[in-house]
Amino acid sequence: MVTLAEQILAFYFSLPDTFSPPNGVKIIHPFRHEETKRVMRLFFERYYNDTNPRTLIFGINPGRHGAGVTGVGFSDPILLEERLGIENSLPKRSELSASFIFEVVEAYGGARAFYGNFLFTTVLPFGLLKDRKNYNYYDDKETLAYFEDFILESIRKQMAFTGVRKDIICIGQGKNLKYLQTLNKKYQLFGDIKVVPHPRWVMQYRRKEKEKYIREYLDILAKVLG
Repeated sequence: MVTLAEQILAFYFSLPDTFSPPNGVKIIHPFRHEETKRVMRLFFERYYNDTNPRTLIFGINPGRHGAGVTGVGFSDPILLEERLGIENSLPKRSELSASFIFEVVEAYGGARAFYGNFLFTTVLPFGLLKDRKNYNYYDDKETLAYFEDFILESIRKQMAFTGVRKDIICIGQGKNLKYLQTLNKKYQLFGDIKVVPHPRWVMQYRRKEKEKYIREYLDILAKVLG
């Protein structure tokens, strides 16, 4: 049986890098960089080297200091090294969303417990930049239309991974959720879609209430597993 790690790595390492989106948008495509590929292999072969069930957690698209560098959802090079012991030579920049998520992982019971049940992914598998700043796939209609077929194909491929559960979790209570709901109504990709607030929103605007939102995450994680 092909392991989940093998399927994940094959998916990311085969992503095309020939896109030319409109409106001055550029893609972040880390999956051709040897150090990123090495880090990804270490991470996924450690935590996903099996065919056990996982629930997909969908973010928007990778950020330029986080998964757009590491290839690992909601991580950054510093946290991978300090929390998971995955030493790397990637640029050592911290990422707010990753910091919050690693606290959730710790509160859940640690990396083995968390990644044993969940897999972070994104609606668009690679990051976007505009004017050297992070850009979201839904930030303008032309960009969304340009990527829509590719997004649908990518989601279908990931939902077909061995052991992936039908119900999912959406990160973000706004446009990311609305888009996933629209896709699901049209194509029946998922079962139930549960939702958690975006970690960057928590860290930027509700940091004093961070523990409350960690508990909210834990509650949704428990509910989706039934």
